[in-house]
Amino acid sequence: MKTAILVTFVALTVVVAIAAAPASAPSTTAFDPLPRTGTTDAFKISAIDASKYKVEGNLPYGQPPACVVDVIYPKDMIKNDPSGKKFPGVIMFHGGGWTRTSKSTMSTFYNRFLAHGFVVCNAEYRLADSTRTFTPEPAIAPAAVQDALKAAKWFWDHADEYNMDQSRYVVTGASAGGHLALMVGLCTDDQLGPCNPKDFKIAAIVNGYGPADVPDLLQRRTGWAIQWLPEGTPNRDALAKQVSPMTYIRKDAPPLITVQGSNDTTVPVIQNQRLTEALKAAGADADIHLVQGAGHGYQSPATAWPDAEKTMFDWLAQHKIVEAP
Repeated sequence: MKTAILVTFVALTVVVAIAAAPASAPSTTAFDPLPRTGTTDAFKISAIDASKYKVEGNLPYGQPPACVVDVIYPKDMIKNDPSGKKFPGVIMFHGGGWTRTSKSTMSTFYNRFLAHGFVVCNAEYRLADSTRTFTPEPAIAPAAVQDALKAAKWFWDHADEYNMDQSRYVVTGASAGGHLALMVGLCTDDQLGPCNPKDFKIAAIVNGYGPADVPDLLQRRTGWAIQWLPEGTPNRDALAKQVSPMTYIRKDAPPLITVQGSNDTTVPVIQNQRLTEALKAAGADADIHLVQGAGHGYQSPATAWPDAEKTMFDWLAQHKIVEAP
C-alpha cells in the first residue's frame, strides 16, 4: 500500500512539474520515446576539431527517429550568451539522391562555414533507403522535404540558445541536400510543413549543385529520383511538382546562389540555369556560378573547392551575412 501511494505521489509530482514548465521555452532534451541510436549512418555524429569546436549530436527535431541534427559551434561560445554576441547561422543538408549517405559526410561544407564564423546545424532526414543502411525509417517523397522544413524551423526556434543572428540565417546543401536547401528557402506550400517567411526567415540560399526540377529528373529516367518518387505513387506528377523548387518562383524569394561544376552530368546544369533565369525574371536576386572543370561536387580539379569556397563566401559578404575577407 505504501509503495502504491509513493508511486502515485511521484507520478503526480511529474505531472505538476510538466504542467508548470513554460510552454514557450524550446528544449533540445524533450522526452522522446523513439530510439535515437543505432548502427545506421543517420546517427553518425559530425566529426570536428575538438580543440576549436563543440558538437551536440543527434538532437531530435521531430518524431521519426531519423529527424536529428548536430549543432556545431565555437568551443568558447557560451550558450544563451547574456552579452548578446551573435553569430550567423547555417542549416545544411547532405546529398545522396534522397536515398543514401548521412550528415556525417558534410565535413567539407560545415568545416568551411565554421571557419567563416557560423554556428552550424547539420541535419539528417528520412531517405528512400529500403536497406536501412543509411536511415532507420525509409520513406519516399515528400518525407525528405517535410523533414527539412521542420529542421529549419527547429533551428530558428533555438536561435537564442545557440546565439544565432536570425537576420543572418542561411540554408545550404550538397546535391540532393542542395535541392532541400532550395525547398527550405523557396517553398510556400504549408501542406508540406513550416515555410519561409511565415514560420522562419531565410536570409540567403547557397545551393551546392542540387536539382531544381524534379519532374525533369523523372522525365530523364534518373534512377535515384525514381527511387525517391517511384512509379505508381498516387498523384505522382502533382507530387513531383510540389517538391520541385521550380514551382516556387517569386519576386520575394531570398537571395540565391547556385555553385555547380561546369561538367556536372549527375544533376543537369540547365536546371539551375533555368531556375536562376526564372527568379531573375520575377525580380528576385539570383545567380549561378559554374566551377570550371568540376563535375558533380568540388573534389576535382584541385582548383574546384577553392573556387567554390571563394564564390560562396564573397557572395555571402556581399549580402551582409559575413564580413568581407
